[in-house]
Amino acid sequence: MEVKAESSVSSVFGGDDLEELSSECQELFQTLPRERNWDGTYIYQYQGFWFRARTLQSIISFQRHFQAEDSDVLVISPQKSGTTWLKALTFAIINRNQSAFSQSPLLTSNPHDLVRFLEFDLYFMKKEGPNLQDLPRPRLLATHTPCSMLPSSIKDSECRIVYICRNPLDRFVSIWHFVNTIPTQPLNPTSLDHGLEMFCRGVESFGPYWDHVLEYWKMSRERPDKVLFLKYEDLKEDISTHIKRLAHFLGFPFSEEEERVGIIEEISRLCSLQSLKNLMVNKTGKRPCGFKNSAHFRKGEVGDWVSYVTPAMAERIRILMEEKLRGSGLSFKMSYDFIGEGG
Repeated sequence: MEVKAESSVSSVFGGDDLEELSSECQELFQTLPRERNWDGTYIYQYQGFWFRARTLQSIISFQRHFQAEDSDVLVISPQKSGTTWLKALTFAIINRNQSAFSQSPLLTSNPHDLVRFLEFDLYFMKKEGPNLQDLPRPRLLATHTPCSMLPSSIKDSECRIVYICRNPLDRFVSIWHFVNTIPTQPLNPTSLDHGLEMFCRGVESFGPYWDHVLEYWKMSRERPDKVLFLKYEDLKEDISTHIKRLAHFLGFPFSEEEERVGIIEEISRLCSLQSLKNLMVNKTGKRPCGFKNSAHFRKGEVGDWVSYVTPAMAERIRILMEEKLRGSGLSFKMSYDFIGEGG
């Protein structure tokens, strides 16, 4: 059940650092519905989606101050949907002529440091917008922000959006694993059953998942020149074709010579989960928020959910997604051959 925040600001925000929030946001959060997130901290419902307090303050600043440029490229996704992989691929494609692959920044920097999040990095806890003028062009940026909440300058400009989403069952398991790596986890490890209840109610950061996906799906259908809509499973099935497709969409198509000498295959190898996972920076480094870089590289397998999700849980998610996506033309490949076999 959604609960209105109490009048006590300190109790409203729980683990959030109240002294770092603007007075405007402190007042706002006292009026918003709140729920316990998967990790036990509070998230708040704003304009139909759920956010952590500090994240929402950053998004509001992003909404107010960000001015898109026609050459901008935005990598957008729901959480745990292939974001790290898509960041690496997009960076490698755009910057492939800046250095040899053996000297690529991806070998010494985490993809999240090369393609920074607007809400987690650039606008995080800033009342005014950051200075983005010194960023190299095209500016390569990322966000999990829902489409309906993007600044008008993004929607009105010619900037490009690359969106990736994932089979809801694999994504559900990935979120569950990720939540249980949170350094400040205040509760015992989140159970799959509890996570399922939260997912099915749409209560998660940047959720509901189906609304997030549908907004960008519809925009991609209306403006295919602006939004490239990708599915994680399709990239896994045929990465070379999708690297070519991505490069063409971004305005950095491969020449016949590049294809002949194997540049597409080089990018695929450089950005593969296994390659990135084995790099020292991703084995030992940490994000500014405290997450280990290694937390962004688990298995990345399609269908891994069968090792965790029961048939009853899978069927519940399948029915829910079928209902939410009905009539949109969007669907996900999900195998249910094992359902009814027990286990």
